[in-house]
Amino acid sequence: MRASVDEVVTVEEDDIARALLVLLERAKLVVEPAGAVSVAAILSGKVTPTGNTVAILSGGNIDPLVLERIVSHGLAASERYLKLRIPLPDRPGQLARTAEIVAESNANVVEVLHTRHGSGLQISMVELELHIETRGPEHAELVIHNLRQAGFAPRVDF
Repeated sequence: MRASVDEVVTVEEDDIARALLVLLERAKLVVEPAGAVSVAAILSGKVTPTGNTVAILSGGNIDPLVLERIVSHGLAASERYLKLRIPLPDRPGQLARTAEIVAESNANVVEVLHTRHGSGLQISMVELELHIETRGPEHAELVIHNLRQAGFAPRVDF
């Protein structure tokens, strides 16, 4: 192996998740995580392609539920999935207004948790947890900015 291999690099799980997401979205390919490490190495910058470059992809042996988790992880790692916590006064219309601002920002709410039972919440307050799909970090910042401009105080939750 030493005679044939020039270099060995390692990649993080986030890199693999981003690679799988790119392969799914752009190439319409389903590849198991181990089969996507060559793409992950290129996308992460650990391998710099020169000239014609071939990335070997292998295996489609991946459970759909695992694939779903990897896609979610890849969206988060690509900063395209934003989780916000927003304290709100407990009065009608607050949930609708936050959803309206997110929609006006061209982002998509995928999950909502509206609770009165958070630690540190005053009796007159609720906490809204929003899971939002964005187009990337700049778009996520726009959503946060627009919420702040409207008088809300969103906190990014990782």
